[in-house]
Amino acid sequence: MTSPAVPDPAGSDTDADTSLLAPGWTGSPAASATGDRAYLRALLDAEAALTRAQAALGLAPAEAADAVGAAADPAAFDAHSLAERARGGGNPVIPLVADLTRAVGETYGPYVHRGATSQDILDTATMLVAARTLDLLLPDLARTEGALARLAAEHRNTPMPGRTLTQHAVPTVFGLKAAGWRALVLDARDRITAVRDALPVQLGGAAGTLAAFGSYGATDPVALPTAYAGELGLRAPVLPWHTLRTPIADLAGALAVTAGALGKIAVDVLTLSRTEIGEVAEGSGGGSSAMPHKANPVRSTLIAAAARRAPQLAATLYGSLPAEDERPAGAWHAEWEPLRDLLRLAGGAARDAAELAEGLRVHPDVMRAHLGLTHGLIVSERLSAELAPVLGRARAKELLTELAARAYAEERSLGELLADVPELRDLDLADLTDPARYTGAAAALTDRALERR
Repeated sequence: MTSPAVPDPAGSDTDADTSLLAPGWTGSPAASATGDRAYLRALLDAEAALTRAQAALGLAPAEAADAVGAAADPAAFDAHSLAERARGGGNPVIPLVADLTRAVGETYGPYVHRGATSQDILDTATMLVAARTLDLLLPDLARTEGALARLAAEHRNTPMPGRTLTQHAVPTVFGLKAAGWRALVLDARDRITAVRDALPVQLGGAAGTLAAFGSYGATDPVALPTAYAGELGLRAPVLPWHTLRTPIADLAGALAVTAGALGKIAVDVLTLSRTEIGEVAEGSGGGSSAMPHKANPVRSTLIAAAARRAPQLAATLYGSLPAEDERPAGAWHAEWEPLRDLLRLAGGAARDAAELAEGLRVHPDVMRAHLGLTHGLIVSERLSAELAPVLGRARAKELLTELAARAYAEERSLGELLADVPELRDLDLADLTDPARYTGAAAALTDRALERR
């Protein structure tokens, strides 16, 4: 009997991240925008832009900017080699600068990375990766919002049980639920947009004083971050933020809110699509390896998984805010992987949420049938208010308590039992006990929510 092959730990089987265990974000726009090749591209873009900014201010010849730009081709660099050599100095910028300087050549090589520190380049590259990922995430949020708006408008009068603490409470309408989902998506969109517009370059030199640029001839070193930002389409920071990590914390918060907002939609769909409930269903469920009959709510499952991971990743990034001195040891390094994971999770969840919302199937007939599961008791709140003027508050409460017990024991509807009460013969009990007629301002609230753009 032949033993199964065991991959060589140093071989090609482990060289690439195939995202085998990450179906939530694999294949999404965020996946390609956050991969090693994307980060390498951002690092090279940051280096090339720095030389261009110095050339624009007369601190480097234009030919140097051209030479660095031409050499900064990601295809010419070995990401795997850079990763291995990053162990020597603790970050990938150090070996990248060596390779880029060599590629530029002797004449203009000295202008590569001139005056900058590794954190300047890596932080700026991180902002570029974030910007490019968020630019891909926002259209998926727009798709989700649009689909939910259509569902809310279509179902503004579709009654269903409202549930609190897992139990039927009072009736609501599905349109209001969809409008609430949409409100969360818009909240996420607004936060992502604000953070995207504020992403800054990083440029401070060795200890955040821009001193080296003065040594290279800059009469106004403070102008350099502004020129640098202009080259990259990012914001110019007021101060170097090597240990002032608000941009990272704000990004973490926006991504965690986004994952959580989409997670709320997902967990509601997971609940409402249970076999025993069946009020909604994903447009195309996933299969099971063992049970051919199943159509699992896979999109919702993956979104819910992302929402559960995001808070802990954000917590790591918030934990890096206390960064000591002018350059931290460890606090900065702890940010890299969780931030990339957050971008991937939020981006993948946005992709899945768009597919979920656009394909969601709603079953109004099932919702309507479920309103009768409590034998009419779902409108007991309304009856308490309506019967009090007729019977008196104490008598109304006593009667409803008694009839509620009888409704379950005798499997009769509350309306039928109320019809036997002589004092109530003049009331329109059919109207008073119809759950569809006790949805309050749900439709109006739905309309109000849809006014938000």
